[in-house]
Formats: sequence, structure tokens, C-alpha cells
Amino acid sequence: MVPAQRWFEDFSLGERFVLPSRTMTEAVFLAFQAASGDNHPVHYDMEYCRARGMPHMLAHGFQTLIQTAPGAGLFPYLTEESLVGFLEQSSKFLKPVFVGDTLYPALEIGELTPGRTTGVVGLTSSVHNQRGELVLQGTQRFVIRKRPVR
Repeated sequence: MVPAQRWFEDFSLGERFVLPSRTMTEAVFLAFQAASGDNHPVHYDMEYCRARGMPHMLAHGFQTLIQTAPGAGLFPYLTEESLVGFLEQSSKFLKPVFVGDTLYPALEIGELTPGRTTGVVGLTSSVHNQRGELVLQGTQRFVIRKRPVR
């Protein structure tokens, strides 16, 4: 079930990793609040949000960002032997996400920077909502080993 191990040289620009969709239910909001400790009412009080013109509770940006975790897809399984580390991530939050929105995350290889024994694989992250609107765009960069010389 797990694909063959891949090394830096095995990746191609434009290669996509579609991650599972998820509907942002009230339970997801509660779990994020419990994990993050963020206690602002915009993230957990529906009446507070409606009094401010929002249709429902507003997702924290990090709650949207975590939908792009590579571990939700195949990438970490492909790199079990070759992954050295996670370098950085950046993201832009482009549209609000509310309770009831379904998010569709994907990662696409947008950077392949070779080094001597490793390389950097840059993944462009995107999250669209059920209306096809881009709500998050960003990058994640990983150091991946090159294929061992035999």
C-alpha cells in the first residue's frame, strides 16, 4: 500500500499531492481551540460572530493552515528514508473560513534546489473552499537526501 521510497532526484516540478478534504464542523473548531489555547470569541462564540456580521464562527488562520499538513497525504510515506527535515513554511490567508465550509487542500512541487548530498523540495500549498475560492496559499520547504551511491 505504501509507494516505493523516493529521493530528491525522484521528484518533478508540478507534481501534485492532493490531501483529503475536510468540513469545518463545530467539533473541529472546539478541537483546535483546545489544542491552540486561543480563546478569542470570534473562534468559538456564534452569537459574538453574528453580532459582527459574520455568518458563523470564524476559523483561526492556523486552523486553515493545518489542513496542508503533508502527513495527511503520501509525501511523508514517500520520504521515510530520505527526509532530513522541515525547513520553513509561509502562508497567506486570502479569504475567511467559517463553520460549515469544506476545505480542499493540495500541495504541488514548485521548487527543486539540488545540493551536494541533499536538495530542497519546495511545496506550494493551496486550500480552496467548496465554492472553489482560494482561501490559503503558501509554501513549505523540506531537505531531502539524494539517492545513496551504491
